[in-house]
Amino acid sequence: MKILERHDTDAVCHLRLNAPERLNALSDEMLAALQDQIDALQDDRSIRMVVLSGAGKAFCAGHDLKQMTAGRQAEDGGKAYFKDLFERCARVMTGVQKLPQPVIAQVHGIATAAGCQLVASCDMAVAAQGTRFGVNGVNIGLFCSTPMVALSRNIPRKQAFEMLVTGQFIDADRAEALGLINKVVPGDQLATETADLARLVASKLGAAVKIGKQAFYEQAQMSLDEAYAYTGDVMVENMLYRDTEEGIAAFLEKRSPDWTQ
Repeated sequence: MKILERHDTDAVCHLRLNAPERLNALSDEMLAALQDQIDALQDDRSIRMVVLSGAGKAFCAGHDLKQMTAGRQAEDGGKAYFKDLFERCARVMTGVQKLPQPVIAQVHGIATAAGCQLVASCDMAVAAQGTRFGVNGVNIGLFCSTPMVALSRNIPRKQAFEMLVTGQFIDADRAEALGLINKVVPGDQLATETADLARLVASKLGAAVKIGKQAFYEQAQMSLDEAYAYTGDVMVENMLYRDTEEGIAAFLEKRSPDWTQ
C-alpha cells in the first residue's frame, strides 16, 4: 500500500494521503512521497490541475508526534532532526505554491497544525461540512510557528493569532468566512464539487494559468509600484503567446479557440 496514492483523470492529478491509521500525519515517509510528486509534476505538461485529499476519517493531523519523540533519542536531543524535519516540510509547502499547476485541497474531518498549514499552502480549498481546522500545537506546548507562516498569509492577523494562541478549532463555515477555504459543501458532494472546480480550471489555457500562478505569489511580496511594473511585464509576455492571440481572435469571432497547449 502506497503512503501517497496518485491517479490521473485527463489533465487532473489526484494525490491522496494514504495513512489513515495515523490520520495522514506528515511523517518522514509522507513528506518524502509528497516531495517526489512535487518534483515529478514540475515538468509534467500533461497535468493542468492537482487535487490533494486524505484517506480515512481525516485530511491531515499534522506532524507525526511519535516520530518526533523518537528523534529526541539522538545525542543532541533531536536538534538536528527537528531542524531537518521543518526544513523538509517547508520545502513541500513552498513546493506546492511553486508548482505550475494550481493545487486544490479537498478537505474533510480535521486539518490540524501542519495539516492546516498544508490547506493554507494550497492555491484553493474545498471542505466538507463538519470539517474542523486548527493550529493547536500550543495545547501540547509546541507553538505552531511554521504553520503560522501559511495561515497568516491566508486569513486576517488577529484571527490567525487567536487560533495560534488558543489552540481552538474553527469549523468549515468560519474557515470559509475567514478566507482559509473557498467553499463548504455537503460531505457526499465533496469529491464531485472539487473535481468540477479542477476541470473548470484545467479547461483554461495552461500556459496562461502557469504564468499567472507564478505572478500571483510573486507580486504579493512586492510594493504596489513594483507589483504593477512586474505584472505589466508578465502580461506583455502572456500577450505574445501564440495561443493567447488565438484565444482573443476566437472570442472576437465568436468561436472556440484552437489552442495548442
